Amino acid sequence: MLTTLKTSYTDTRAQDLAWRLGMDPMPALAVLDLRLGSAEVQLRLLGASHQVLLRDGDSACSETVACLPGSTTPLPLGVAKQVAGWEYEFAARVETLARGAFESRAQELLALVADHPRGLAGTFPGSPHAFTALLVHRQDDVVGWRTWHSYPQEGRLVATRTTMGARVAEPV
Repeated sequence: MLTTLKTSYTDTRAQDLAWRLGMDPMPALAVLDLRLGSAEVQLRLLGASHQVLLRDGDSACSETVACLPGSTTPLPLGVAKQVAGWEYEFAARVETLARGAFESRAQELLALVADHPRGLAGTFPGSPHAFTALLVHRQDDVVGWRTWHSYPQEGRLVATRTTMGARVAEPV
């Protein structure tokens, strides 16, 4: 699903993005609710990037990648930990592209997500290449999602990849 977000473009620089787990739902500009097997996933586009809410049985997790007030911690390149009884892995990378390459890549990503049944993308007013996009999937016991945050004024694209894997065995 592709939407035009009714807000000003608040993410000003790629380096302003922060990552947090466990935040309460933030006000969203667009939402896509999905069921993937037993998992309920909510993709949320925020005025300051994205949030994913995942619930599977009694376990729940929220991931937020956004410009968060008061946050001075940069976006991590990678995180692996146990969250709500699941194996959680997060990775991020920042690409800097020349103008033509950036615009081509932005169009390619928006086309990938726009008509995907498990994708949500929002463009910001003022630039057709200013967007946030999310795409979720499930394979066996793993729910995963990819996100892209574009910064046309910098020629930067921030890509993240998250997986929530099989439940961690309880100690006996």
